[in-house]
Amino acid sequence: MNRAELLQKIRQTQTWDVIVIGGGATGLGAAVDAAQRGYKTLLLESYDFAKGTSSRATKLVHGGVRYLAQGNISLVQHALHERGLMRQNAPHLVRTLGFVIPSYSWWGVPFYGIGMKVYDVLAGKLNLATSKILSKSEVKTKLATVKEDGLVGGVLYHDAQFDDSRLAVTLVRTLLDLGGVALNYAPVTGLLKTNGKISGVAAKDLETSEALELHGKVVINATGVFVDAVRTMDDSTAAKMVSPSQGAHLIVDKEFLPGNDALMIPKTDDGRVLFGVPWHDKVILGTTDGSVENISLEPRPLDNEIDFILHTAGQYLAKAPTRDDVRAAYAGLRPLVKAEGAGSTKTLSRDHAIRISASGLITITGGKWTTYRHMGADVINRALEVGQLPAVASSTETLKLRGHSLEQLPEPWQVYGSDANAVKAMQGADVAMSTKFALTEAQVRYAAKHELARNVEDVLSRRTRALLLDAAESLKIAPRVAAILQEELGYSSDVVTAQLESYKQICQGYMLK
Repeated sequence: MNRAELLQKIRQTQTWDVIVIGGGATGLGAAVDAAQRGYKTLLLESYDFAKGTSSRATKLVHGGVRYLAQGNISLVQHALHERGLMRQNAPHLVRTLGFVIPSYSWWGVPFYGIGMKVYDVLAGKLNLATSKILSKSEVKTKLATVKEDGLVGGVLYHDAQFDDSRLAVTLVRTLLDLGGVALNYAPVTGLLKTNGKISGVAAKDLETSEALELHGKVVINATGVFVDAVRTMDDSTAAKMVSPSQGAHLIVDKEFLPGNDALMIPKTDDGRVLFGVPWHDKVILGTTDGSVENISLEPRPLDNEIDFILHTAGQYLAKAPTRDDVRAAYAGLRPLVKAEGAGSTKTLSRDHAIRISASGLITITGGKWTTYRHMGADVINRALEVGQLPAVASSTETLKLRGHSLEQLPEPWQVYGSDANAVKAMQGADVAMSTKFALTEAQVRYAAKHELARNVEDVLSRRTRALLLDAAESLKIAPRVAAILQEELGYSSDVVTAQLESYKQICQGYMLK
């Protein structure tokens, strides 16, 4: 994972079969699928892999209980199939998680019970576990801190949980294992055309300021909420394709939900569902769904979103969390596909869409992490036609991702799977960096040497999850992380100082106090 060597390989390759713009879930899924089929594949990311929405999810791999209630059976069934494949292909990153729906009305238990049985059936052979009705005492056993007054019973069902940015890093390494190339901090600055048809991209390496002209048989725009910016590079009159929606999340301490099961609130005041999800010895509360006008690389939860999450959680938890209890707050932007006459983003489809311009630029957007693999296969199938590539069928349904392992490891080693021993072999494996979360110096060195981490934020936000788990605590250990990166990557003191200042600014956006 030497970045200089990857850059040299990019310079030496005359023509790529597939060039993918965007290093989030969709772009990585497409690039891995293309490389698995044997196509010469390049992925370029403007910032860091999963810098945007793909590191800001609710950390759930799910069919979508809300979509089931809306009657979107095909979307749910498809997502449940992909959920099962993710569990099989990356068991070190994806685990089965129980969700409890507490009911405070006599009709709630049978209503949700029947719904979750349908959910089980739609999952078919890939169902994770069977749902069941819970008594009041069973609900209290699983959710010790749920409000007891008026509680009738509940329903237990199962979905899966994952670590989103760690899956992104895993896909980058899988892509490289398959012979593909991925480069972060290499934005595409323009599109190359020959006789009016897309024939490659112009890009820039931000670390060396080198301008690159890269030729490809097909170019895929997989930049999430930013796809319209790339579409206008191709055609200045291109209509907007995305209607972005913001989802906010709050991280609180485990004491608010101390068990191993998640809380699912089936209907909030705005008609959504809200989750309380145990994650890395913390709890994620979220999410929201509101349209946004301005697209930002660093979206921030709005005050009304924070208040909504805290208020809703407080309706179900014996001890209501307050702003003082929030360890970190983050938001992601969903790239929902625009629809005529839609009243709100909640009504827009969560399915993906593919559009091919007159010049041959392929754009894919929409969807969600759960269906990333299918989205990748779908867009590469279209790329075969556009780029006149030799026909090879997708085989990613059975592709075991880098680190695939069924062994259950303690924190912080689980996310590395079979690579865990390689991380432990790094200097500093026994040096803990914080008492607030599991993080060792070895992980920082490994991120720099083997995972293309280039700065403090890459390490503390996406190679590890320190920023999301406790923003203030992560800021305390940032100087040591910067010092390790200086040792491993040879940075000057000026670079270290700049990285620390940048990380400080980012951290402030994740803290409420």
